Amino acid sequence: MRKLGLIGGTSWHSTIEYYRYINESVNAHFGDNTNPPLLVYTLNQSLVHRFQVESNWDGIAELLIETARSLEKAGAESVMFCANTPHKVYTTVEAEINIPIIHIADATSEAIKSKKVNKVCFLGTKYSMLEDFITQRIENQNIEVLVPQTNQIIEELHRIIQKELTYGTILPESKKYVISVIQNLVDSGAEGVVLGCTEFPLMIKEADLEIPIFNTTEIHAKAGVNFILKDLKK
Repeated sequence: MRKLGLIGGTSWHSTIEYYRYINESVNAHFGDNTNPPLLVYTLNQSLVHRFQVESNWDGIAELLIETARSLEKAGAESVMFCANTPHKVYTTVEAEINIPIIHIADATSEAIKSKKVNKVCFLGTKYSMLEDFITQRIENQNIEVLVPQTNQIIEELHRIIQKELTYGTILPESKKYVISVIQNLVDSGAEGVVLGCTEFPLMIKEADLEIPIFNTTEIHAKAGVNFILKDLKK
């Protein structure tokens, strides 16, 4: 099996889901309790959020570069950012390390195409909704992406992520609000929803909606499993 490095902690709640899914999938592949060679590095989310507020993306890039290099030295053959927003500095980090980074948007695009969905809505942090470092990469695969159009909605979704979900708090009124935002985007033509924050799947489940849900946590983790097992599938 190939050795994979997970850069987590943003948040640790969703990082647990990555770790669980990858281990469960590898166990299932072998039909026993064989575990994959994972290296997990937990970032300080408080520091990352502070850098985001300060627009210090260079600082976030440096954190990720230092972390990726540590994992590379420990034997990782590839790494993953266990969240969507860090991919804003993907290109910067990629240029400074010697191992590949499995991109969350590439894995998500493949999942959308496999369902033959042509138009999706995307919910995430305000950084990933207002900027296109995730959505454009999906649109490059001939998939139309809708995002909320008002700052009020974008800010409220961001608040729910950072003030509730990253602490493991799921409030019924917030869940109702998120579902209403998704429904409005469905009314605008969305055929599926990309949960483009790895905390949203803690709140929104398949049974909550009538359209396909693209859980970026699970999709990205599956791409990690494919990397780990790639040499065994030849």
